[in-house]
Amino acid sequence: MSTKIHNKSSKPDNIVARDNGIIDECEAIESALPKFMRDYFIFLKGSVAVTTRRAYLQDILFFCNYLVETDLYTNAEKASDITIDEFKEITSRDINLFIGDYCNRYYKNINDGRVLFENNNRSLSRKKSSLSTLFKFMFRNEQLPSDITGGFNPIKLQKTQPDAIKRLEIDEVAMMLDTVQNGTGLTDKEKDYWLKTRLRDKAILVLFVTYGLRLSELRELNISSFNFSRGVFVIYRKRGKEVQMPINDACEKVILDYIENERAKNDELDNENEDALFLSLQKKRMTTRSIRDLVKKYTSIAMGTSRSHGYSPHKLRATAATSMIETGFSIYDVQNLLDHDNVTTTQLYSAHRKNSKREIVKNFDWLDEDSVLGVKRND
Repeated sequence: MSTKIHNKSSKPDNIVARDNGIIDECEAIESALPKFMRDYFIFLKGSVAVTTRRAYLQDILFFCNYLVETDLYTNAEKASDITIDEFKEITSRDINLFIGDYCNRYYKNINDGRVLFENNNRSLSRKKSSLSTLFKFMFRNEQLPSDITGGFNPIKLQKTQPDAIKRLEIDEVAMMLDTVQNGTGLTDKEKDYWLKTRLRDKAILVLFVTYGLRLSELRELNISSFNFSRGVFVIYRKRGKEVQMPINDACEKVILDYIENERAKNDELDNENEDALFLSLQKKRMTTRSIRDLVKKYTSIAMGTSRSHGYSPHKLRATAATSMIETGFSIYDVQNLLDHDNVTTTQLYSAHRKNSKREIVKNFDWLDEDSVLGVKRND
């Protein structure tokens, strides 16, 4: 049975429904955890975004299940039966062994098969962060006698190198947009589908490479998100942040073209999907998977590679950032547009800009006997 939304906030129903779906997941995880963590659950509700809350709770449940499976400090048969007295016996060494030894590489029996899981340092760092918030809180909340987090081993994260950032070159973006415009490079089967979705696909790709939107931000767009008379549209960032974005002529044109000439009319749609901007052929809001597959298809053609090696929407976000910086926008402008928490993230995309500066200086030689200011001397 579908749930009706009684929405008094400024957020559209689909954003409210999405967030409440995540909250339901959080509450299900909390019910599987020990009751003495209830104060911590309340702390998470008011201090982090719902997606972060879910990630922390998943990591903590994973740790508690590990305690049960290994009989470490507990005789409980399930995570919810672990007691506070048993939890007090846990030391920083136990956490270090869990993160550095167990989480690094472990097996699980799934569907009558044995599956190997491996975590890189970034994943291990998140698990460490999740447990750190729990143990710090419980110490501050006078549930634990000491703060053991000071003894957690550091986890070194490799710095992302600019050359390792995958993105499309400007000529590849042009080729991708030509493909979605004309069907170039598509198989016969893909062309049959493209004929029904080319205006939608073009609008999606143009929004990605113009604004560097995250996949979730694009998927949740509604028709009501756009105010064409004011030249703006609204997106919902991480942590539920509502942001107004200016819309340029190119984006307005492709979106209106799609709405007016290809998108299903509202009288063909159910209440849940009548405001959704990007629809599947089944007249439902597109899934994240279908958008991801769409992007991989068109980017693979632009790069001349197989469909499985096409780029994800996040690579188009990197493409937008790099292209803006190459065009001359400051990293602070790009940081603001892309909603980067730290400008150092944006600086990674400025590598090509630095290379272009190097080329200018290399060819601008005051001491070259044959040229001054890069101009061939005629005397």
